[in-house]
Amino acid sequence: MTSIDRRSFLKTAAATGLATLPASRRARALGTAAQDDPLGVRDDFHVTRDQTYINISLVGPMPTPVYEAAIEFADAQRLTPAPAYFDSLRIRNETRAVFAELFGAKPEEIALLFSTSDAENIVTDAIDLKAGDNVVVDELHFATTFVLYRQLERTHGIELRIVPHAEGRAHFEDFAERTDSRTRLISVAWVSNRNGFRHDVKALADLVHGHGGLLFADGIQGIGAFPVNLHDTGVDFAVANSYKYLLSAWGAAPFYVREEHLDRIPPDRFGHNHVAETQPDFHFQLRETAAKYEYSGSVYGTIRQLKAALEYLGGVGLDRIEQHTVGLAKRLNAGLVDLGFDMFTPPDNPSWIVSFNHGRDRREVQELLDAEKISVSMREGGTQIRASVGLYNNEADIDHLLRVMARLA
Repeated sequence: MTSIDRRSFLKTAAATGLATLPASRRARALGTAAQDDPLGVRDDFHVTRDQTYINISLVGPMPTPVYEAAIEFADAQRLTPAPAYFDSLRIRNETRAVFAELFGAKPEEIALLFSTSDAENIVTDAIDLKAGDNVVVDELHFATTFVLYRQLERTHGIELRIVPHAEGRAHFEDFAERTDSRTRLISVAWVSNRNGFRHDVKALADLVHGHGGLLFADGIQGIGAFPVNLHDTGVDFAVANSYKYLLSAWGAAPFYVREEHLDRIPPDRFGHNHVAETQPDFHFQLRETAAKYEYSGSVYGTIRQLKAALEYLGGVGLDRIEQHTVGLAKRLNAGLVDLGFDMFTPPDNPSWIVSFNHGRDRREVQELLDAEKISVSMREGGTQIRASVGLYNNEADIDHLLRVMARLA
């Protein structure tokens, strides 16, 4: 079937009520295989029961084991709060170790911060940026980074060099043109929140290291969705967060600092949680591992959830999750191209996020999506839709969104 034929078919299907057919017949009618639950996880995600949720980049839904961990923590704090507190300290240590094991790091290289923004602020505060230094980012980065470096331009006299995107890609060659001996840091969103563009961080690490600089990768839209060994990537600093692809609540951002930089990157604030050993006359031996960035009490309930989520993701298999979600995203991208939509996400991009211009009134689009119980994100001032695929999605979810978009094409 050609692109034009498929586009006409999808429009006809929407107009003639194909959407009312049973799922298996709809799948056959669209020439697809009926795969309700390829990873065997949908029963754990109750969000799939009454809506088509293709919005994990906004908020990740909790699977049942994570929800149960949250209830277990709340019950412990309700009934036995003192033992629950000390148990939380143990679980925090265990969570660092589980994260390190899953993503190719050492427990000593992992801190559990409150947010991804905390991590980049810690790094930039520590590397002693001076007038004439530069930091290289790209247009597809998250807003916090631009806020931070524009402020550092004003206060420290640095230069922010912004790599433009071309058709949704930030090209390595454009980074290379802007990187020189005064480049102190390249900072990227490992997977862009805007359109899912996925950087080759190994190449960027080699580039900036060749000029004596460092690489910071914001992995909030990627870590938890694909297998990675942080040591092998060469990245100096990476951070994730608990509430998206790590399937937990808010307030636990795993922060990786390559071991060789731990002495170079001191904490940017201090508190009781830094104490490794109490000494006479109110002196203290402070932590030397990445835990030194945890200056105070943590969001222990979320950390308990995060540990359960990491174990869950490891049980499913990050390689299986990547293969499944990238495959569904490519299916969606191709279907939208067939329908004639203007894509912001490159067609061969190996990620789970698809962004496109819908070309209609925002309210009209949102009302249709709401009526169909489809959850995606309206982006770029409401002109774009961002769909983000999770491990619980299936082909029927993708085809549901495509049928609805056929009505707008």
